[in-house]
Amino acid sequence: MTRLPSACYRLQFRNGVDFAAAEGLVPYLAGLGISHLYSSPLFSASTGSTHGYDITDPAEIDPVLGGLEGLKRLSAALKAEGLGLILDIVPNHLAFSVETPWLRDVLRHGAESPYARHFDTDLAAVRLRLPWLEQPFEDVLASGILGVADAADGPVLTVGDGLRIPLARSSALDAARDGDPAALRRLHDDQPWRLAAWRTEADAITHRRFFNVTGLIGVRVEDEAVFEDVHRLLFDLVDDGVVDGVRIDHIDGLADPGAYLDRLKARLGETPIWIEKILSGRETLPPDWPVEGTTGYVAARALARLLTDGAGLEAVEEDYRAATGRTEPVADVMDRARRQIMTHDLAAELWTLQTEFARIAQFDPRGVEWGPEALRTALIAYISAFPQYRTYSTKDDVSEGDARTIRRTAERAASRQPTPGALPFLAEVLTRSDADTAAFRVRMQQVTGAAVAKSQEDTAFYREVRLLALNEVGSELDDDALGVDGFHRAMQRRVRDMPHGLTLTSSHDTKRSEDARMRIAAVTHAPQDFHDWFRICAGFAPEALNPNLVWYAAQSFLALDQGDGDMGARLANHIVKALREAKSETFWTAPDLELEAAAQSFLRRLAEHFPRHAPEVGHILQTADRLSVAQLVLKLTIPGIPDIYQGCELASYALTDPDNRREVDFDELRKALSGEAGFKRPLDVQKFHLTRRLLGLRREHAALFLNGGYQAIEAPAGVCAFTRRDNSTAVHVAVAVLPDAEVRSLDLPAGRDVLDASEVPSARVRIETGL
Repeated sequence: MTRLPSACYRLQFRNGVDFAAAEGLVPYLAGLGISHLYSSPLFSASTGSTHGYDITDPAEIDPVLGGLEGLKRLSAALKAEGLGLILDIVPNHLAFSVETPWLRDVLRHGAESPYARHFDTDLAAVRLRLPWLEQPFEDVLASGILGVADAADGPVLTVGDGLRIPLARSSALDAARDGDPAALRRLHDDQPWRLAAWRTEADAITHRRFFNVTGLIGVRVEDEAVFEDVHRLLFDLVDDGVVDGVRIDHIDGLADPGAYLDRLKARLGETPIWIEKILSGRETLPPDWPVEGTTGYVAARALARLLTDGAGLEAVEEDYRAATGRTEPVADVMDRARRQIMTHDLAAELWTLQTEFARIAQFDPRGVEWGPEALRTALIAYISAFPQYRTYSTKDDVSEGDARTIRRTAERAASRQPTPGALPFLAEVLTRSDADTAAFRVRMQQVTGAAVAKSQEDTAFYREVRLLALNEVGSELDDDALGVDGFHRAMQRRVRDMPHGLTLTSSHDTKRSEDARMRIAAVTHAPQDFHDWFRICAGFAPEALNPNLVWYAAQSFLALDQGDGDMGARLANHIVKALREAKSETFWTAPDLELEAAAQSFLRRLAEHFPRHAPEVGHILQTADRLSVAQLVLKLTIPGIPDIYQGCELASYALTDPDNRREVDFDELRKALSGEAGFKRPLDVQKFHLTRRLLGLRREHAALFLNGGYQAIEAPAGVCAFTRRDNSTAVHVAVAVLPDAEVRSLDLPAGRDVLDASEVPSARVRIETGL
């Protein structure tokens, strides 16, 4: 039987980390107490890729990393130390690039290509749009930079010194070689694709994409032949014992996640599967999905809410409203963001839905009465009101639970409109289980996920910024403090529903790393101190910056640590991303460079003036260290499998990507195992030794932590205490979640102290055996 991990270590390959480098880390990971290395995608990706999610060839391990042989050597090194390998895979999409061999073949052969059906586009009905030009095609043609050249696989159309696009057969080819504009136009017209200016991509694309990223093209893994091609190398790696577990990226992008998982599980057997899936509110995973659980955002959310003080959050929010003048209800903030995303960033997806909806309405006795604007208005209102990423209806069936969600969403959307309009008709169409509506229903489910993610995580989280510790992937914009009792209930649900899900506190996708998040959560334990710090920051800010941005910047500055490098440059880079993601004053496609420069200058001045954090926030920083320790102890003892992001065994202060993907000094970490490392901060020492000790406990009592229940222990206010028991072994944990709470006097059951209050005043861990 395949072994489940006792703990994972997430390693981001690329950026200086290849298979040889990872092989050198194996003894360190074993010494730390890790059972499985958890890798980012390893298949061949776009040239220069820094993350690997833009895969070009799922049938090849990237030679840049060391190729298949390098991966096998890494796996063998892991096995020699008793470790396994979990591989991140990306079944939803591939790079929309001439570097992608399957797509290259499609560009050359069109619908006749054996890979034409691999991609989510209809080449039989429409030419594939390539929005890769800086200017409209006719302007580029007139500029004289188009030409024809020969590549190893045949002729290509060249655009200056950059693009080289495979050409299909054409009678105009020979004449086009001489640069004749008319011949070049005819050659272009003969292709199964057409070039276009990149600015047209917002509402004129012909392929399904990942969210609003046109450079990634959807793959039809719902087709059995495509499924086999996409996963053939993965299956070989699992069969050969190279890979021991699988993490699936963006499961909600697929046409039918349930059927996909059933097919994958049938091929992988007992190999465990985890999925990247955001659970909204009380949403749970479909019980019939054959997975161990999600990648852990739900646990990170629970921990952040537990360690946020409720009364302090109320004070912070009141101060935030007064300082910024923002009084708009959160529901309105989200509605406005969702509508903006649908009519701008996802306008192409909206147009696709509207076209299909109009086709259905045209032949429906009720739908035929509605005009195109009414149909469009209904779509926008419905998607704006959708409460989670998606439903999971199939082309043949709409479950009763999904039907309820659809109807309630339509009712909620109608309540925000002057009249219901076409919303009742839309709900009726979405709850049909017939072939005529299948394509529309499936595409709607894929679009709602993109709309929720882009409007919430990548828009509203940068607009409504009262407490950034709660603006995290998997969280809700109006999250409040959870409290100890609420946390206990959440963990009891986790034991019931997802005992083997991963538990993360940092990842390559989190908005802030775990200890940066705790510094911001600590604001709720000292709201007056943060008020004073905000006023200091406001004194440095130019008039061009609105108070909401200054409030955001004050938290971001506090979240970082001056000992980690050029704080001014990091903050300056981050604030541009934050401004553009907010999509209120400046945009990725139309930046306000003057505003961005003012924001960058402000943060650089602030960093220069405070080479160390201001005395006014000293109490916040001290509290944050205690919260970080509490978060770590809980992460390593609550239900679930801990996932430690690279470098986070030490204090980690990082903002969103690319800041959270900086290189890790693994040489220093290796030294730490032998006590030779020169740690920069007391929290580094605490986190490293606590991580090692508790990972050792998990490895020693693997069955307890994998299968143990969760029972709350009555404890003083501000203390989270619980017992986890499995057969003859139990672990008892008590953690102070408020700064003035103490655990020393708590009467825990008898046993051996793994961690006592004399070492860490805010936490106790005791193991009891022989029950």
